[in-house]
Amino acid sequence: RIIFMGTPEFAVPSLQRIVNARYEVAAVITAPDKPAGRGLQMNQSAIKKFALSKGLHVLQPEKLKDPEFLKELKSLNADMQIVVAFRMLPEVVWNMPPMGTINLHGSLLPQYRGAAPINWAIINGEKETGATTFRLKHEIDTGNILMQQKIKIGDSETAGELHDCTTITKVRKMKTQNTPDPAPGTSAAEITDNTNKIGE
Repeated sequence: RIIFMGTPEFAVPSLQRIVNARYEVAAVITAPDKPAGRGLQMNQSAIKKFALSKGLHVLQPEKLKDPEFLKELKSLNADMQIVVAFRMLPEVVWNMPPMGTINLHGSLLPQYRGAAPINWAIINGEKETGATTFRLKHEIDTGNILMQQKIKIGDSETAGELHDCTTITKVRKMKTQNTPDPAPGTSAAEITDNTNKIGE
């Protein structure tokens, strides 16, 4: 039983694969509708549009610590939460499900944590990037790596083209890497050759 959290087009293929695999999706959480364009009409996120097309329950909290939202989230009794391109979660949210919260990030962590990892890889002239799936921990984009896949960056490749390559549909053959939880007090976030994990 899964709760999916995401907002932009980048997150849609991940949710689509979950739906296609017939996992039970208890709810989809996305950003509130926002006015856009000349007429400032309310615009739905790409994830909301897809979720509604599949008849999924959608939640759009303004604040993730809102007591009413947390009450509803808990009532959904999810086993796991999956996050793709969403905002930073408070611990009360990511620590709620018994199987934890898993995030897909568009970089080879620990490189390019935070926002716009694909754009920064292009700006800095990187020759490769990729996608990383990991369990959420306290610090942003840290935690045990579950899967990681490298993707070559072409000399003339744009951020838009690279964006398409780093979606979950392009990295479905990622090699699973089972790693132990980081020991308490592990210092800097880094991937080691032996454990292939991100420390806290």
